[in-house]
Amino acid sequence: LIREREHGTIEHLLVMPVTPLEIMLAKVWSMGLVVMVAALASLTFVVRGALHVPIQGSVALFMCGAALHLFAATSMGIFLATLARSMPQFGMLMVLVLIPLELLSGGVTPRESMPLLVREIMLAAPTTHFVELGQAILYRGAGFDAVWQPFLALALIGSILFALSLARFRKTIALMA
Repeated sequence: LIREREHGTIEHLLVMPVTPLEIMLAKVWSMGLVVMVAALASLTFVVRGALHVPIQGSVALFMCGAALHLFAATSMGIFLATLARSMPQFGMLMVLVLIPLELLSGGVTPRESMPLLVREIMLAAPTTHFVELGQAILYRGAGFDAVWQPFLALALIGSILFALSLARFRKTIALMA
């Protein structure tokens, strides 16, 4: 979105018969599809094939969780893109957001060793819930009955971020028109 604004191609989107919702959905799912194919290929050919690591749970259930996480993460990216004015500013904003999300999600360091306040704040981050469901499904073979709460949390966080992004995107487009 920022690059389109910087290069002046967002005006092309404005004259097309598409709504801001359709533009955002296209951006979310086009990138999401590429990542989903890469994740599935990695699980199949690298983890199972080359490394011979057994996967305990359902790959299909994990991929559903990955799709929800991608929806939430991409929505967050679009929201941050509506806040930034340029690609360098967006890059710096992403560094400030993504590094803490990764470090405090439970994937790198155990959440149990974090202060309670940090653990509570990180419940608002999609990465925390994705790490929880990914570990439960892939390592312990959990079914949907054990991971429905992270699925619900990802759906809620993603929906809220998508709605906020859509509102800011509409506002940005209205200012350009």
